[in-house]
Amino acid sequence: MTATVPEQNEADLKALAKGGRTNVFGFVLRLAARIPFLFIAGRLYGPEVLGRFAYAILVVEFVAQLATLGLRRGLAEALSKQDRPDTHVVGDAMLVATFASALGAAVLIALPQLMFPNSPLNGLDRYLPLTIFAIVWTDIALAALAYRFDVASTVRARAIVEPWTISIAAGALFFYSARDGLILSYVASILAAMLTALWPLWRSYGTPQGWRPRPVELYLLARRNLPLAAADAAEWGSRRLDLAILGLFASPAVVGIYYVAQQVASLPQKLKSSFDPILGPVITRNLQAKNYGEIARQVGQVGFWIIAAQVGIALALGIPGEAVMGLVGPEFVGGTAAMAFLLAAEVAAATAVVSESALVYMARHRNLLLSLGMLALQVALSLILIEMVPMLPLKPEYHGLAQAAAVAAALMLALGFASVAKALLLAKLLGEPLSIWRWTLLPAVATAILIGIGATRLPEWAELALGVPAILGVYLWVIWRWGFGPEDRVLFKK
Repeated sequence: MTATVPEQNEADLKALAKGGRTNVFGFVLRLAARIPFLFIAGRLYGPEVLGRFAYAILVVEFVAQLATLGLRRGLAEALSKQDRPDTHVVGDAMLVATFASALGAAVLIALPQLMFPNSPLNGLDRYLPLTIFAIVWTDIALAALAYRFDVASTVRARAIVEPWTISIAAGALFFYSARDGLILSYVASILAAMLTALWPLWRSYGTPQGWRPRPVELYLLARRNLPLAAADAAEWGSRRLDLAILGLFASPAVVGIYYVAQQVASLPQKLKSSFDPILGPVITRNLQAKNYGEIARQVGQVGFWIIAAQVGIALALGIPGEAVMGLVGPEFVGGTAAMAFLLAAEVAAATAVVSESALVYMARHRNLLLSLGMLALQVALSLILIEMVPMLPLKPEYHGLAQAAAVAAALMLALGFASVAKALLLAKLLGEPLSIWRWTLLPAVATAILIGIGATRLPEWAELALGVPAILGVYLWVIWRWGFGPEDRVLFKK
């Protein structure tokens, strides 16, 4: 019996809520693992080693992002449109991404200075790009599983195995090599995540019986996903470009401090990706049915959930910012201002990211142009604000930290521009308004700020142990009481 349109819409909302719940749980687990890693990296290895590690990983993951060819999101569309077995489509995706990974890894192995511009090569540093294969295979495997609404595998791989492996390995390997321990622990975490993703992929899809490489199909798959790949790279790059720019002007120690701020601030970012694997298939199905009003409703619904959660986390981490950064080490407290701007940037980006969930299927090229425009604006603003730092009444030793805050502020402004532009474009294409922001957030924000101001007067341990939960708890209570309607509360129903 075929479901009616209202029944299908309700089922979609429940699927979005279930997938979001699962991944939010994964976010909590990832948070629990990220804190020990930052503590170990900051306390044991220090800003200098951490800065070197951060820049190398930045380059490797950027190339991996390109090598994925947009298939993290594009695979759902390919699977929904093909009349071939799903295993064959996944096999095509794996093969074409492997070719791209080989190309990217070869370039970095030949030019290791791209990863380590300001430090000599150590041991096996040159071969770090081989992890690109593992990163790409993991991403495609998880995308394929998400198409079948298996979000739990993403949680296991990305929220449990990967972060806990790097945290445990970083602590253990410090005693083996204080110089290389972080990079070796990263390699271990990537390999562990890959194995955790490939096993359920094989169990769900099985062996691709009768599959043979089809050069024409592979070429068309790659070409079709190039705009999506570029948009993904632009969106990913917007969260890393700040670190790359800062590395050109500031010392490795400042880069290390900024990296910690970035890692703390990126925690809310995981919430946006919590809904991506589920939202993609739902949107593609409604696009085929030309159900544009429902797409606007789904984007607005998920967008509000994401913004509401991100604002709460930004307040809980940002108000006691000095205590949060000080937890990693006293030398990291100077990155508090940068962290505050980065947290605000995540809130500003939410509308752009959720709008893009539909734009990548409806207007890939225009979405790409907006993403590239955002990057250009970010670069321009970063350079302008960095040049203004010497004009500030600061001692020279604080200029590096001020530059860190400058690139974070530039990112916030650029992401705000992208959010407005992409939301307007999507609303125009759908012919429907997008209701993402709600004024009911303001009372919750105001109440949380008042609680936070009181918390900052407590001793540092109490500010973290009592203040953070109090800020978040009061905020969520006000949102639940006055901000959530019946459709919002589906998120918390089984």
